[in-house]
Amino acid sequence: MLTIELIEPNIPQLIKDDTVSKALQLLSDYKLTHLPVVSEDNFLGMIAEDDLMDAEDQKATIEYLLPQLIPALVKQEAHFLAAVTATIEFECNIVAVVGQEQKLKGVITASALLKTLGNFTGADKPGGIIVLGMNRQQYAISEISRICESNDCSILHLNTTFEPENSRLMVTLHLNKTEIGPLVHSFERYEYEVLYYQGKDEVDGSIKSNYDHLMNYLDI
Repeated sequence: MLTIELIEPNIPQLIKDDTVSKALQLLSDYKLTHLPVVSEDNFLGMIAEDDLMDAEDQKATIEYLLPQLIPALVKQEAHFLAAVTATIEFECNIVAVVGQEQKLKGVITASALLKTLGNFTGADKPGGIIVLGMNRQQYAISEISRICESNDCSILHLNTTFEPENSRLMVTLHLNKTEIGPLVHSFERYEYEVLYYQGKDEVDGSIKSNYDHLMNYLDI
């Protein structure tokens, strides 16, 4: 999904002549941490609530705070994940979407990104979760998929993260079934380290087993 498809049409914009007090009121009304500042539809940057709060004169205009604006923006043709990256980089809950010559097309809110990200990862679909730990040399998506398929499971989403402190790769599988007990045991049989799983264990139905896996995953 592209950023242009996620624009929220009701978020207000600020111009250089708007006052600090007006900007703070809008942030409060819309429950935001930042607002876009424009000049003749050109995006100048995002003004942060903290900078507005620090302003000595609440009647001063935004123009005096232009040096504090941040470039929290993405191109209209960018994938929505670029907007997720921008919210993290600039620690804001709103991102500007711009077209040619920095023309502001609109903004995307963090809540819209979270919902889209959930759909993208399959979080909106029910199913089991398994987290595997392994070294990089052991990682083979073809074998992981084969083990899942042999247990009549399909991978809805796969995510990998690397832990540099112990050189371990963590592979998170979101599956199409909640009855994943046999699959968990299959991974263990193939000498994969099962760090954590969530779902129904048809083999032994053990709550303690789930608890032990979670404690190992958290290194407690």
